[in-house]
Amino acid sequence: MLTSSLLRSAVVCAGLMAGQAMAFDVNNPNPEASSSDAFRFGFDAYKQGDKVTAAEALGFAAEKGHPIAQWKLGHMYAEGDGITKNDFKAFEYFSEIADAHADDNPSGPEARFVSNAFVQLGTYYKNGIPNSDVKADPSRARQFFTYAASYFGDPDAQLNLARMFYEGQGGERDTLQAARWAKLAADKGNVGAQALLGHLLFEGDGVKREPVVGLMFLSVARERASPKQRWIFEMQEQALSVATESERRTAMALAEDFLEKEDAPNP
Repeated sequence: MLTSSLLRSAVVCAGLMAGQAMAFDVNNPNPEASSSDAFRFGFDAYKQGDKVTAAEALGFAAEKGHPIAQWKLGHMYAEGDGITKNDFKAFEYFSEIADAHADDNPSGPEARFVSNAFVQLGTYYKNGIPNSDVKADPSRARQFFTYAASYFGDPDAQLNLARMFYEGQGGERDTLQAARWAKLAADKGNVGAQALLGHLLFEGDGVKREPVVGLMFLSVARERASPKQRWIFEMQEQALSVATESERRTAMALAEDFLEKEDAPNP
């Protein structure tokens, strides 16, 4: 999962931002304790399964503006991970990150956390948060996805933006833009983007029809998709059902070659 892979790199980032570690006592926190020490204490507690203590330590770090602590707490609240699920609290933490770090170096150690915060905010604005002031606003969602997709080059944002262009959410439907953003994310290995790009190429929806290449991307995406991504399976099966025998054979061969090259170990 994205959140797991990002969290694994969080301690490295904390190490880059801090010097010698100091002891942190979650029961009697020193107001002068560093946010990095509190974050690492919380991270260790989380790894050990003590998520209540983790949330307390991460909360201390978050109040001091530690962006990765804010990011992790946001996901804990969004997923109900060890604490009571609260999408509005998650929204607030992601907003704090976006407000304070929108102009951070897109190649910096914290960039992935910042860009993901923009993606989470875009998702909240796309769907809204029940019983809160955060109402569904597809146009604003598209703005958040656009920023993360263009400034940070975030593949999840690029996929979300592609799907909004494809579906006409938050603005006019534009399949050419959908294909453009899907291609950028697909080139980074984003499975959903590979499927969407494949669908657009197979159908020739706003772009030149390339059924073999489209079915190849759909087949690659299906091979890598999780069971939860049922829409990818359905897209690939629909394309297979109408493709010619020649198109199917060629696309399957190309997909197999593509996967072999992608999975081959680097020399």
